[in-house]
Amino acid sequence: MANKRAVVAIGGNSLIKDKFHQTVRDQYIAAGETCWHIAGMIKNGWDVAITHGNGPQVGFILRRSEIARKELHEIPLEVAGADSQGAIGYALQQNLYNDFARLSIDKQAVTVVTQTEVDPNDPAFQNPSKPIGSYMLEAEAARRRDHDGWVVMEDAGRGWRKVVPSPRPLEVVQSEAIRSAVRDGRIVIAGGGGGIPVYRTKEGDLRGVEAVIDKDYTASLIASDLGADLFVILTGVDHVSIRFGRPDQKAIRTMDLDEARAHQTGGEFPEGSMGPKIRAAIEFVQATGREVLITSSARLLDAVRGKGGTRIVPTVRGRRRSRT
Repeated sequence: MANKRAVVAIGGNSLIKDKFHQTVRDQYIAAGETCWHIAGMIKNGWDVAITHGNGPQVGFILRRSEIARKELHEIPLEVAGADSQGAIGYALQQNLYNDFARLSIDKQAVTVVTQTEVDPNDPAFQNPSKPIGSYMLEAEAARRRDHDGWVVMEDAGRGWRKVVPSPRPLEVVQSEAIRSAVRDGRIVIAGGGGGIPVYRTKEGDLRGVEAVIDKDYTASLIASDLGADLFVILTGVDHVSIRFGRPDQKAIRTMDLDEARAHQTGGEFPEGSMGPKIRAAIEFVQATGREVLITSSARLLDAVRGKGGTRIVPTVRGRRRSRT
């Protein structure tokens, strides 16, 4: 009997525990903690594809580039994304290889440098909103705007930053390569940072574009494309809650699509937090009729067994599926 298939999405922030643990070695150790739980899932009979965030790591790459720009050329955003996919993929796959040896798992892990196609006419390109890179004084921001064509904005009273578009992903360019590797039993690391944004010219060529794609949307696309039995979103909390941070905060064990949409519309899941994860979950469940699990990496194995986390499930008419 074929193994069940899961896509596990981890965040770039999960590799950085706090401001005192940001080095490459610190991130490798943090990646290892998450990989151990994923390896346990694989040991229990799951075929897994892994996606990941890269926001802090791309920020570090861009900062190094800015500091060195008097001696070396600056790195374009899409190239920084590719660099981070390789570095994070290395950390994940090496940890997994070591875990496979400890657990006597006969598997291989492989990283796919992933491009994600976007629509060059996406409205996001007319309204860049995603801050990237270093904070600047207003004078420096104005210089980069006038000299380099940057779009800049003041960011929460902390200084000025460059902003780029965040278009919706249309298609993962390497989708067939990912499917083929998973079919062959490999553990695939793909879709890092939402993928490197590219668009197609009229001639059909691919061109990189300076933008940031939400990693959870791309992970949802990959999960749907693979026909995953389960889409897992790892985050910093053990489960989803409504009225988060209030005295009447309430954990949710299971919610169906109707409830998820209602909570989303009602403002329970804000942007920059749980909002994109819930939308990505809704899209996957709607497209496949299968389930999404949201939990922390430490609770992954228990949650997969039904003993933790929050599940988002299809709506079953006439029968209430949600449990708090």
